[in-house]
Amino acid sequence: MNVDYIIVGLGLAGIAFTEELRQQNKSFVVFEDNSQNSSLVAGGMYNPVVLKRFTPVWNAKEQLKIALPFYKRLENKLSNTYNYPVNIYRTFKSIEEQNNWFAACDKVLLQDYMVPKIIKNINKHVRAPFDSGELVNTGRIDVNKLTKDYRAFLKDENRLLEEQFFYDLIEFKKDNVEYKTIKAKKIVFCEGYGLKGNPFFNDLPMREAKGELITIYAPDLKVDYLIKSAIFVLPIGNDLYKVGATFNWTDKTKIPTEEGKEELEFKLNSVINCNYTIKDHVAGIRPTVKDRRPLVGVHPKYKNLAILNGLGTRGVMIAPTVAKELYNHMEKGEVLRKEINIARFT
Repeated sequence: MNVDYIIVGLGLAGIAFTEELRQQNKSFVVFEDNSQNSSLVAGGMYNPVVLKRFTPVWNAKEQLKIALPFYKRLENKLSNTYNYPVNIYRTFKSIEEQNNWFAACDKVLLQDYMVPKIIKNINKHVRAPFDSGELVNTGRIDVNKLTKDYRAFLKDENRLLEEQFFYDLIEFKKDNVEYKTIKAKKIVFCEGYGLKGNPFFNDLPMREAKGELITIYAPDLKVDYLIKSAIFVLPIGNDLYKVGATFNWTDKTKIPTEEGKEELEFKLNSVINCNYTIKDHVAGIRPTVKDRRPLVGVHPKYKNLAILNGLGTRGVMIAPTVAKELYNHMEKGEVLRKEINIARFT
């Protein structure tokens, strides 16, 4: 088999780069062995405001200009819905936070999203003694459904190989690489925290952060917006809500824990005061980078190997933009921005 690209990993990064190749009429094959599952603990929200400090998310407006049409194209291609607009209510902890909210509403980059008024809490099942601020033009991408559908789509095209990729089987030739029976011009690794086992890129400073998330059934809550407080409470329909997420820097397993569930319930009970039933409990490992910027670039020695990783908690926003930048770098020689280029760590 001869292809332009081998892609290793089919999370958001892999999907975004694969779609960029498709747009550019490049041939490819994807390896995916289901060993990475950070999307399980992702809320999938796109929101250009840092809700802890009411500041703009890095490069958010530019990212959304590319990301929202990207997901629309996937909805049309796969005949399904993945983008669910949903407003965010950020509960205030004090009068000071209310004042900070109004100050932030005056910032040009935030005016399209932050509503300059206090939203009075009228839901008796939500604990918001200082009320909330509302964000609009935000939403949720159903990453799990998208990933499942996209994998099935590639499988039907015979472009998906559901098997482990072995780095030591790569053979470097003059103008290409060979892997088993596949000849490719380039390989792009989109492996999430699987990067730790990649001998070509495992010197990059990526950390694994375990996260746990529960899904609850709360028929009395009746909320159609995301509540952001000590945790997030995200409506997903039929009185079901995703609640998350924890951060654990020491546990590297993907097994849900009783401690994680207890932490989520403790925080949830500080946000709502109605009965609920836990319907699901999942855990996953997020790939994070110390400067909170993606890992994008070409190997310093092996120029036909590249990486697209470290998207963090805002992967739904970042992935389409950095995939396009990596493609343009590899195919057109365009210079990568310093803040995403892996060269910043050398």
